[in-house]
Amino acid sequence: MTQHSTTQPSSPGSGPAKRPAGRAGRDLGAAIGVGLAIGVLVVLALYLYRPAFGLIVLAAVVVAVREVALAVRHAAIEVAAVPLMLGGAAMCLSAWFYGLPGLAIALLMTFLAATTWRMSKPVDGFLISAAISAFIAVYIPFPAGFAILMANREAGALWIITWALAVVCNDTGGYAAGVLFGKHPMAPFISPKKSWEGFAGSLVAASVASVLMLSLALDGQWWHGIMFGLAIAMIATLGDLAESMIKRDLGIKDMSNLLPGHGGVMDRMDSLLFSAPIAWMLLTLFVA
Repeated sequence: MTQHSTTQPSSPGSGPAKRPAGRAGRDLGAAIGVGLAIGVLVVLALYLYRPAFGLIVLAAVVVAVREVALAVRHAAIEVAAVPLMLGGAAMCLSAWFYGLPGLAIALLMTFLAATTWRMSKPVDGFLISAAISAFIAVYIPFPAGFAILMANREAGALWIITWALAVVCNDTGGYAAGVLFGKHPMAPFISPKKSWEGFAGSLVAASVASVLMLSLALDGQWWHGIMFGLAIAMIATLGDLAESMIKRDLGIKDMSNLLPGHGGVMDRMDSLLFSAPIAWMLLTLFVA
């Protein structure tokens, strides 16, 4: 097995770097600035006018769906981009107004709309197009709907902050531990820079943040925080690896270049999307 260094650059197929990067392979200053700006916007929306948070999620979903619909063209796959974007918006609205049943029904209707759209095209490639359309609907707007379900609770602002903080600490702790101590690649053929030492840092940082939030802000138990943090760190890491695998399969570096230091909207949402349903489930169990 070929050994990969945790500081090795991306493979040639992922394209040349176009901006200065640190050991993490990205412009850290731009990444921090954009991340802080997004965080401030989300907090303001949660505390000043909570439906605005739902609109932020809706906009992010529509952009992310479009990014992935364009990205799969690298594999000569055309999906129902417009029905998927409209369906993603409908899923967000349904989650806000009708809860989990509305989200599930909107997911089904989105798939039916995408499949119907594909029927107007030639038969060749129908099955793969329909399958990828279903994948996009389940991968992006459906888990994003759980963020809206959390925000729509009485303590929704604290639920969202607890979840988002755990994901941010997962990323930050993993980055710091990986840069300082990373020697053993976790998934060398998917994400060569991700190390087991970094993953340990993710587990610790996410757990500490979750213990503080659940015990101090949400009246939960300290061990609830440990369980929550460990679960978020594990599933968020899987989300990051899943998107890395998709990009490697398509031969691209980022889904887009919309967000400086991050890539595309989808590149920022990968860990959040995978972890949102788990966060909703555990917070419902622990503090609802």
